[in-house]
Amino acid sequence: MDIATGLGLIAGAIVLVSLILMGGDLGMFLDMHAFIVIGGGAFAATLIRFPLSSIFHGIPIGMKFAFTVRRIGPRDLVDEIANLSDIARKQGPMGLEKVEISDSFLAKGVRYVADGYDADFIRDNLERDRDNFLTHLDEGSKVYRSIGDCAPAFGMIGTLIGMVQMFANMTDPSKLGPYMAVALLATFYGAAVANLFCLPIADKLHVKLLDEEINRTLIIDGVLMMRESKSPALVREMLLTYLPEKHRELVELAPA
Repeated sequence: MDIATGLGLIAGAIVLVSLILMGGDLGMFLDMHAFIVIGGGAFAATLIRFPLSSIFHGIPIGMKFAFTVRRIGPRDLVDEIANLSDIARKQGPMGLEKVEISDSFLAKGVRYVADGYDADFIRDNLERDRDNFLTHLDEGSKVYRSIGDCAPAFGMIGTLIGMVQMFANMTDPSKLGPYMAVALLATFYGAAVANLFCLPIADKLHVKLLDEEINRTLIIDGVLMMRESKSPALVREMLLTYLPEKHRELVELAPA
């Protein structure tokens, strides 16, 4: 689980609830009209911006990858691929069939090598798999960013609606307070939804997209070198170029 995402959301919620309770009670900030304006309006605008397939892919994959982390990082991937290359060189491709691999994408590539597929087939299939996955992750980022962009705007629309209703009932002072509350709560809901949830989730997904692109490209190159029976030392040296300088030093110091 990505602890940072959960901690950030919990911390933000605690801050908002604490500020609310310091000046009143939570019930003051609950309003169905404001909720309908923000939820319904942002969702409707997102439906217009994206096809249904992108929304159905984007929202679930966004929630999944915003709260999860990769089981194995690039440093460990380099070590694991180098070890697999050593096995393939000593025992042949058939020796890879008995190895348990935690990363599903790497496991798929190793299975291709063990089954004896040619390098072009392996490259084409793995690159297609990588690109499809990154496309869905990018869709998720864009969908959440769209909702984050629309929520404050519909909050302002809700505020304007509340102001119109308030001014239309100036002769009845008892209605001024409720209409003003609706107007302000719409803006509050829009700002909170956008800046505490949707936009941070979109940025987190974009960061993970870049990381996954590097990791999966690293795996593809490693699998192809494994297919060509390159030495583990050469595989390790070539894959180190994907890592930041500080991580390269740690891998180079680790025992081969």
